Amino acid sequence: MGLSPIPDMFRGANQLTLDAKGRMVMPTRYRDRLIERSGGRLVVTVDRDKCLLLYPLPDWEEIERKLMKLPTLNPQARALQRLMVGHATDLELDGHGRVLLPGELREFAGLTKAAVLLGQGNRFELWDEAQWTQRRDEWLKDEALQGSPHADLDSLSL
Repeated sequence: MGLSPIPDMFRGANQLTLDAKGRMVMPTRYRDRLIERSGGRLVVTVDRDKCLLLYPLPDWEEIERKLMKLPTLNPQARALQRLMVGHATDLELDGHGRVLLPGELREFAGLTKAAVLLGQGNRFELWDEAQWTQRRDEWLKDEALQGSPHADLDSLSL
């Protein structure tokens, strides 16, 4: 018996162009799943890596509940709540499959025109293309310098 695919998984890298108003066209291959999963409603927020995270609304609501249950007396938990929940913004796919990204969030991630959208399971990461290329290359270099991957990854069979 083979593994069945996980239905709401987003994967792959997509090069995108933001228009002059800051709109991004969601790649066609994700639109039906987003409409089915969330009625085309998404939430965008910031990430520590200076990219944006886009979640279908039901997935974001689950993340938000977990974030808000973190102990508020813990400074790291408070910082994460402030960062992720404080910048969370509702988006909706329009009739052309576009979402309008708020200017403040585009500025945070350094997004101007060329961007990369990465499927990351239940969410997407949105990067400025130059920033993505630089960070990806740094991560690949670091991995090569460090040798073998983390012990937990050694047991991963593909």
